[in-house]
Amino acid sequence: MSNNIPENDNKKNNTPEQCQLIEQQVKQWLEDVVIGLNLCPFAAKPNRNKQIKIFVSEDDNENDLLETIYMQFKELDETPPETLETILVVAPFLFEEFDDYNQFLDLIEGLVVQLGKSGTYQIASFHPDYCFYGAEPDDAENLTNRSPYPVFHLIREESMAKVIKHYPNPEAIPDRNIECVENLTPEQMRQLFPYLIK
Repeated sequence: MSNNIPENDNKKNNTPEQCQLIEQQVKQWLEDVVIGLNLCPFAAKPNRNKQIKIFVSEDDNENDLLETIYMQFKELDETPPETLETILVVAPFLFEEFDDYNQFLDLIEGLVVQLGKSGTYQIASFHPDYCFYGAEPDDAENLTNRSPYPVFHLIREESMAKVIKHYPNPEAIPDRNIECVENLTPEQMRQLFPYLIK
């Protein structure tokens, strides 16, 4: 499965133009898939209000990326949600394997605990080869969390709780999302997920 992730040894050839292209691809995925399919009913408003930051990390090792994510948490701490609601940290030069990505999530969760921010922040995870526990790799439900590059979504729990409070039946969102992607036509799949085409 093609996911367009640059090879790690191309890191030294990275350019601002390349990072800008990656950011544009993630923004398009956010707007066309996450918001366009209404997979996250809470994303449209902060996107409209320009409260979502997409940060493309140039790190090519996990220690540096963990430091980068720490700095992004710090920025959320220091910036009011009215200005910055959430951050998508994109890691295009790491985690070609979903298992490696999944293991790194444990380190981020540990960082949140270490910072004393449990209950303040949570992480939503996205990867080109995302596979839910118990699902098969080709199951359509995985599309809800398949992004052009590995992405760590840093979420303010308080903001999420406020929105969910006013959203009818939030527990049904995952099932509705699965039904949505299962009903996509082949042409819609090609348009929305070009990075997954073999």
